[in-house]
Amino acid sequence: MNTEHLIKMANQIGSFFSTMPDHEQAVADLASHLKRFWEPRMRKAFVAHIEQTQGEGLDPIVLEAVSKHLQKLEA
Repeated sequence: MNTEHLIKMANQIGSFFSTMPDHEQAVADLASHLKRFWEPRMRKAFVAHIEQTQGEGLDPIVLEAVSKHLQKLEA
């Protein structure tokens, strides 16, 4: 799994959701998007990257979404 590609995609998704007026809803929707549209091995590699590097290269909204909704993404 290409981690750099996952980071790029996650940041693009984060950019989209960051335009929403309700920040908390944007964070929840971003996590839901990752859960619905990323296959489990993508999510697993992505979470592993965050755990190993403290989220190096990721936008703050992406990190917030993953940290607040980690259980949802690991399921």
